[in-house]
Amino acid sequence: MKISVLTLGCKVNHTESSMMEERLQAEGHNIIEISEQPDICIINTCSVTAKSDYQSRQLIRRAYRAGAKVIVTGCYSELNRDAVRSMPGVAVLVQNCNKAHIIKEITGKDSERTLFCYDTNRKKRYFLKVQDGCNYSCSYCIIPQARGRSRSMTIEWVTTQVRKVSSQYREVVLSGIHLGTYGYDLIPRVNLSELIEALVQTPIKRIRLSSLEIAEINDELLDRLVDDKICRHLHIPLQSGDDGILKRMNRNYDSRLFSSVIEQIYNKFPDINIGTDVIVGFPGEGEREFDNTRKLLDSFPFAYFHVFPFSPRPGTMAATMPEQIDPRIKKKRSSLLLELGRRKKHAFMERQVGKTLDALIEESGDNGSCIGTTGNYLKVETQLDRAVLGETVNVRIARHDGERLIGVPIYGS
Repeated sequence: MKISVLTLGCKVNHTESSMMEERLQAEGHNIIEISEQPDICIINTCSVTAKSDYQSRQLIRRAYRAGAKVIVTGCYSELNRDAVRSMPGVAVLVQNCNKAHIIKEITGKDSERTLFCYDTNRKKRYFLKVQDGCNYSCSYCIIPQARGRSRSMTIEWVTTQVRKVSSQYREVVLSGIHLGTYGYDLIPRVNLSELIEALVQTPIKRIRLSSLEIAEINDELLDRLVDDKICRHLHIPLQSGDDGILKRMNRNYDSRLFSSVIEQIYNKFPDINIGTDVIVGFPGEGEREFDNTRKLLDSFPFAYFHVFPFSPRPGTMAATMPEQIDPRIKKKRSSLLLELGRRKKHAFMERQVGKTLDALIEESGDNGSCIGTTGNYLKVETQLDRAVLGETVNVRIARHDGERLIGVPIYGS
């Protein structure tokens, strides 16, 4: 059959969708674009913002208009089951915890546990979903209701998967809804540091971590990150640099703890790429509170920001809080932080000039031109005299051009 898979939202959703595509292709089905009139359309929805809800509904309607059998899963459908079931064209609705059922629905074959846990990536990196769910209760977030409590795969299972693919892939990306709580639910209890310790013993060349919360980064974890296999890249959400707003958000840290840990990381790894998430216009955020966030962001050499105007989610505490912020103010504050983020990224890229970085080659262009991702999470363009897709190459950085570095390959090193 001809099957289209449409995905919104987080890396975990994209990981799961890519795995669906891989399993369906292995069974002889064709993965196509929705414009090519698929027989079946799988829609993996998101509900992190009101815009995500709208986009999810739009994709369902688009699939129906295309004449496809529509299978819906993901966080939006998890939270709005009756509404989704009533939409024209929806044939099957699948819970987040049972996405593997989609493969069985189409092929008649069980997909085992693997759909929950791993995925191969078209750009030569291997995404490994080792954890799902979240035990936190941030006042603005609906995801714990959609994903459930934290659930982890065992260290033995994860290392087995990595060993299986280490001859084909050079980088594994550990992903999860709340990666920092990996292993808390297992018996006996383990943690992310122990998982990393086990993975560096496998043949895989590079290990990259997805988002981590600041309160879960401790000395034990930082000691593990010293290993050369661990990519010098961390994504650590801030959300706000104001203690009052952090308390209203129900975050489990304050600005002093955040700054202290970030400073500790930079002292240990001066060239690390650290990115962060920021919510602007949270209820009660005045000019003073916003300025506290801006000043904290400006005080560290972050490499990039993801800036989100606050979007009230029905069913969350923040949606009914007083002192909601005018959308025009949110837009203005977002613009200010995005501009700061652009300057920070430019400065980080400028600091790479003259350095030699390892790049995983993911795309080839004309006349030997290739694009890769460095260990510290930057795009780099270089000229190669042989095809090395999926391999790592050392590249000396000569300059940067817009959003990517330009470098010269260093052979034999």
